[in-house]
Amino acid sequence: MIPAHRLEQINQRFQFLEASMSDGTGGGDIAALAKEYSDLKPVVEQIMAYRQIISDMEEAEEMLADPDMAELAREELPRLKADLPDAEAALQLALLPKDAADAKPAMLEIRPGTGGDEAALFAGDLLRMYQRYAEANGWKVEIIEEQTTELGGVKEVVAHIKGENVFARLKYESGVHRVQRVPTTESGGRIHTSAATVAVLPEAEDVDIKIEASDIRIDTYRSSGAGGQHVNTTDSAVRITHLPTGLVVTSSEKSQHRNREIAMQVLRARLYDQERSRVDDERSADRASQVGTGDRSERIRTYNFPQGRMTDHRINLTLYKLDAIMGGDLDEIVDALTADGQARLIAAMGE
Repeated sequence: MIPAHRLEQINQRFQFLEASMSDGTGGGDIAALAKEYSDLKPVVEQIMAYRQIISDMEEAEEMLADPDMAELAREELPRLKADLPDAEAALQLALLPKDAADAKPAMLEIRPGTGGDEAALFAGDLLRMYQRYAEANGWKVEIIEEQTTELGGVKEVVAHIKGENVFARLKYESGVHRVQRVPTTESGGRIHTSAATVAVLPEAEDVDIKIEASDIRIDTYRSSGAGGQHVNTTDSAVRITHLPTGLVVTSSEKSQHRNREIAMQVLRARLYDQERSRVDDERSADRASQVGTGDRSERIRTYNFPQGRMTDHRINLTLYKLDAIMGGDLDEIVDALTADGQARLIAAMGE
């Protein structure tokens, strides 16, 4: 049962915001008031729907004592009682604390782990999987840093993904992705196990994380493409070191100005992610109990090609449609992880 006093507090705050915006008496930042009002509106609508069912049930209970209305009440009560759990569940979801980063674009970083050339090839497969998922959602993917191997694998890739609710949909992808398959380089047909690491960071703006000029060192150097081709004639590549944390970010496009923009963008995202992780650690005494979006060393998923199977180890989800998943069909996985995360938050609210 959701405490009535909590629902009333939300209603009172919503009414205050509504009055403040209409007569201009709220003071402060009008944009901030408008955002809070917009965020609370769907919650208040769910409260009204929930309260309406409660009210209708109480009215039907009273009607049972009236001979003229009792039959109608007996018809209505089962329907209302059946509707109540769904209304309460919808309200609980609406009451969950919002992750301010959910609506943000994201920075996607993929690096090969154990497995040599096969791990690099798998990292490339993961990149294409996310590109296809982004395309299906109407998102825009910009590769801002990529190093490839001679076999066409990926040594490292950083991509910027822009669109609606990108981080909300991709934030559970961070971790170690393991693959089991026969590598193209394997002549004996033996199954190898290798891995790649995925990190999904919410894009940070200046308002999210402020970087002082005195806290960074910017170095330029000469970069070259794969196999020594496309050697730049000027020292255009940029390396930025964040002195307080030791974080190092590089970008090696042909434009030095663009490289500074890219490197600062990635640095802000990594610092913002560090700060979010620090706050999460303070809020949660038991990080292991969460589905988690932070521990990059956690093995989260296995892709078994001989069996056409994908298993997400955090929620014990196994799907036998690996070809579709590698083709970008991730909604079933993302929805299951999101639902599990919401269920854990609801359980934590009740403790």
